[in-house]
Order: sequence, then C-alpha cells, then structure tokens
Amino acid sequence: MPLLVPPAPAPALRSVLAALGSPTAVREARPPALRAAQGPLSPEFPLPFHVLDGIIPSGRPPRTRLTGWRFLIRSGDRTVAAADTMLTADGWAFSHFCEGPYIASSELALRQAEAMTKRYQPRLLSVPELYMLTLWLHDGPAAGVDASETMPLPTDLLVPLAPAPPGIASHRPHRVADLLPLLTHRLTPPAVPLLSQPA
Repeated sequence: MPLLVPPAPAPALRSVLAALGSPTAVREARPPALRAAQGPLSPEFPLPFHVLDGIIPSGRPPRTRLTGWRFLIRSGDRTVAAADTMLTADGWAFSHFCEGPYIASSELALRQAEAMTKRYQPRLLSVPELYMLTLWLHDGPAAGVDASETMPLPTDLLVPLAPAPPGIASHRPHRVADLLPLLTHRLTPPAVPLLSQPA
C-alpha cells in the first residue's frame, strides 16, 4: 500500500536544490557517489528526521524531536546519496550530503513498507546512544500528516536500518511497545553488587 509521505517544508527543499545546483554553496566537498553521478540529480522522498532523547531511565518518558528532513538524491533510476537539512534561527537550511549503508538500507526498508497491508507515514528515528537509525512507520491516516509529533505510538513500527546494533535484526519491523523497552534495557547500566563487609 502506498506510504503517506508528509510534505517537506518548501525552504528545506529549496536549500537542497540550491546545494545540488551550486557546488560553491556547500562548504564541504561532495561525497564520491555524488561526484561520480552522471546526469541530473534530484531530491526525492523527503523523510522527517527525528532524534529519540531520554531513552536512558531518568524518571521522565523518552521524547522525540524533529531535527531535520532527509531527501534521497536520485541520479536516473539510482539513489546515490542523501541530503540533510536542519532547522536554524532563520528557518530550514541545507546541512550536508551523506552516503553509506544507511542510504541503501533506507530504500530497502521503504520498499518493504510499501508492500505492507496497512498505510503508514514514514519517518526516520535516530537513537544516538546506540548508534542506531530506524525507519519509523507512524500510523499516518489516524494521526494526519503532521511530521512534528513528538512520540511514537505504541502500535507504530520501527524498522532498524543496517547496520543495526548487535542482537537487533535489520529490516525486521518491531512494534514501538516491544522495541523501546529492549533499547532501554540495553542502555541501563547493570546493577553493581554491594561488597559484603568483613566481619
């Protein structure tokens, strides 16, 4: 079933188009995949990029925050890189280009999501403490297309992208209610046994 893709903010898209159209508009060098691409490059499939904060138990529930939008950059029929934007004091602005295994993994996860029988709104969710990136499949039709909501629903799905942390299978959908406790457990320091006092 087609995914319910939220519209990216127009300034975010414009900033990516400007970065693609003018190499001098970007401070850093383009990644090799972009430099080697033949023909025109186009930003497609915008995904809101959220970061999960507070997963380590602290008495407060974990929250997500929208930190940017990621666009997959296509050259012909291939995705060759991604472009990230960020929210600044002046609005949405280009941040950087990226490449690597998460790009192909994102594409695969999106194809898997499109084959599901339920319609979801795709987002990216980063768990920095675990160096983990997931495709967050939000129950879009029930919640509308607002990409700034701050917490996954228990019935939303998280699909870990490759490479995933050890012991967590890539590209296997998990309900939020099942995966978040597992991630929290991984980040909880083990209890240190008290040493018995000598008699």
